[in-house]
Amino acid sequence: MSNNSVKINVNHITRIEGHGNITVDVANGELKECRLDVVEAPRFFEAMLKGRHYDEIATIVCRICGICSAGHLLTSLRATEDAFGITISEQERKLRYLLNCGEYFESHVLHVYFLAVPDFVGAKSVLPLVNTHKDAVLQALKLKKLGHDIGDTIGGRLIHAISMNVKAVSNLPTQKELEDIITRLKDAKKELEIGAGILKTLKIPDFERETEYISLYQPGEYALLEGNIFSSDAGEISYKDYRTATNEYLVDHSTAKRTKHKRESYMVGALSRFNNSNQWLSDDAKAMAESLGLKAPCHNPYMITVAQFVELVHIADDCIKKAEELLNVDLKLEDRAFPLKACNGVGAVEVPRGILYHEYTYNDTGHIDKANCIIPTGQNLQNIEDDMRKITPMILDKPKEEITLMLEMMVRAYDPCISCSTHLLDVKFVNT
Repeated sequence: MSNNSVKINVNHITRIEGHGNITVDVANGELKECRLDVVEAPRFFEAMLKGRHYDEIATIVCRICGICSAGHLLTSLRATEDAFGITISEQERKLRYLLNCGEYFESHVLHVYFLAVPDFVGAKSVLPLVNTHKDAVLQALKLKKLGHDIGDTIGGRLIHAISMNVKAVSNLPTQKELEDIITRLKDAKKELEIGAGILKTLKIPDFERETEYISLYQPGEYALLEGNIFSSDAGEISYKDYRTATNEYLVDHSTAKRTKHKRESYMVGALSRFNNSNQWLSDDAKAMAESLGLKAPCHNPYMITVAQFVELVHIADDCIKKAEELLNVDLKLEDRAFPLKACNGVGAVEVPRGILYHEYTYNDTGHIDKANCIIPTGQNLQNIEDDMRKITPMILDKPKEEITLMLEMMVRAYDPCISCSTHLLDVKFVNT
């Protein structure tokens, strides 16, 4: 029976360490209103950076998020190094890839196994899966712990790394620690093969909406830490021109800014990276994508979860290679000094949820005069809302419980802030 007239009011769903609302109003089969409201107060991190010295910045901004702590740190370092014209060594670059690897495993595993899978098997949370899918839960915990441990080894502690600094690290992993990372990543690939069997049993909703896909781009590699901006609509743009790609603007129903480029919205994150750079995935990652039915271009946002899983295989392969290369060189602490000057720099890094931008303007004493940060979830907000706007009329013939689940899955598909998205949407339907 079709719900030709229905109101959906979701109050205080948690998003990006804050609160948000969903409002949908359908009257006589016509979608009158469909909004994703973000009502959390601004956090003012950019204001906190003003007047701070360059060697404090990464330590501050990595506190923006507990899940993407390493991502904010690495983006911050990139912005500062871009400003002062610093070129890091190959040793430093590989160590940063390993730190990034730890974050991706911690984040993607949490989303795929603990947040997404319960939706597909009719569970309210991961807890019931301990009884029905115990092996999968144990596997997820093992993979997630790997991410934490890599972060601890390379960054100096589980989150809010202390060994990563502008230009060079202050602590180096031992040969035994690198060998352990390699061994555990190889074991993780075996675990992912088993996990793929679970994903193959999940029924992905049949929904498509083509949009603009934006990600970092670097020919010859699956760009994560370096590269220019690439739009599926407009092609390549310099990372320094990120403002021309993001075009931030305000909406009345959200304290979070929205972004748009060639269309009214765009997507960032795992599916965008896959659509734009899948040709540079590792062979095993390509095979995994094929086995899971992920083909580019993919316009189904529910497949973001599958794209994240494929990325884990690629990142494991890439970081095994980089760790093996580090074993074959004489690691040593490098000089961290450099001359100060008044300057401006941009850092653009792919964190699990998409491109993160930091821009800093320094004075000649190395203190920040101005900062700007644009996070992935902010870039995805309008695209989520546009997806909801399209899918809602398509599912009005379904039971209310199924409509609720479809909307929950749509929001979670984009993997907004992990610590927040563990809360289910409390959707109330009031017929008009």
